Amino acid sequence: MAHNWMIAEREYLRQETRRGRRHAYEHLNPRTTALVVIDMVPFFADANAHCRDAIAPINRLAAALREVGGMVAWVLPTDAGPPSPHAIEFYGAQIAQTYGASGGQGALRDRLCPELAVMEADVFAEKSAASAFFPGRCDLHDRLAACGIETVIIAGTVTNVCCESSARDASTLGYRVIFAADATATVTDAAHNAALYTIYRSFGDVRPTAEILELIGDGAAGGLAAPPQPGGHCWVA
Repeated sequence: MAHNWMIAEREYLRQETRRGRRHAYEHLNPRTTALVVIDMVPFFADANAHCRDAIAPINRLAAALREVGGMVAWVLPTDAGPPSPHAIEFYGAQIAQTYGASGGQGALRDRLCPELAVMEADVFAEKSAASAFFPGRCDLHDRLAACGIETVIIAGTVTNVCCESSARDASTLGYRVIFAADATATVTDAAHNAALYTIYRSFGDVRPTAEILELIGDGAAGGLAAPPQPGGHCWVA
């Protein structure tokens, strides 16, 4: 049940007028690119056909990026224990408790949707806020920076909360942000498209999986790819 996603032609024209091209990022270096997959856990996927539909494109992006030496990072909600007073006040006690347990328990890779093609050498991280890049709430930024990552491809769920929050903060931190329009998911097309509009206009590029795969392939063909390293995937350019 794929989202019927779109960006209005007037927004494309606005950016073309501003910068002379439709897309901000027309090239990427696979060695300095990470696919960041947000919250792809059963809590969301089991209740949302859109989320389940994002699994196949996420797997394609992950496989393509690994093949040419890029990084794949899976980010999950942390099991933070009892909800905070703020969460209870905002969500109500029952929903706060439910959200607090949404990431599941146990090894991080085992908490992900089982259909995801996860590899042992991938990066796994937990976050205790909506954004995977908010300082003090997730160590992902430090780990990506240590590996020389410059471009992040955002995928996962939900589009207009954790994915959008992560894209905004990643942009603020100076990453080149590419937002995968058909590898992110939320509850409705309207909510999905509103987030895509905001990201495209102010925080990053928005592309379908097929176009992102072309960028990855072009980067590899241009001699910018590197073979996987034994025991890991971290190269500083």
